[in-house]
Amino acid sequence: MDTMKFELTLSKKGIPCLWESGGGMTNTGSSQIIADPNGAKKRAIYIKRSGSLACRQHALVPVAKGDVVIKAYHHRGDFEIRVYRLDNIVDAEAEAVLEYEFSDGEWNKDIPESLKDAVRAAMEKATDYHCRTPYYVIEPESSPV
Repeated sequence: MDTMKFELTLSKKGIPCLWESGGGMTNTGSSQIIADPNGAKKRAIYIKRSGSLACRQHALVPVAKGDVVIKAYHHRGDFEIRVYRLDNIVDAEAEAVLEYEFSDGEWNKDIPESLKDAVRAAMEKATDYHCRTPYYVIEPESSPV
């Protein structure tokens, strides 16, 4: 069983979060997308709108056990995609289990229909030249007052 550790960002209130991030360059690109256990978009706490945004962090998303993290990478459109499920969150670190992997043109096993939109978003973000915006989040409900 393949596992990966994700370094989390803690919000000001101490909520564990991951950043939706990434974008494309001329011939390559990568992205990280976060979804709930059913593959649906999650509500971001914060969306960056200024500063250096190209291919960087775009949306701060709270995470919980069972959430899905999709990491996509491509070189000239040849994709490698890994779908992880967060298994354990302790302090500022999450341990995740690799559930699905795409490389050499095929998945290691069929991914559920519920995850296909999130995977598509990860692929689109990884090919978006100098991406500056989030792709797979619900806007925050925040108002300073």
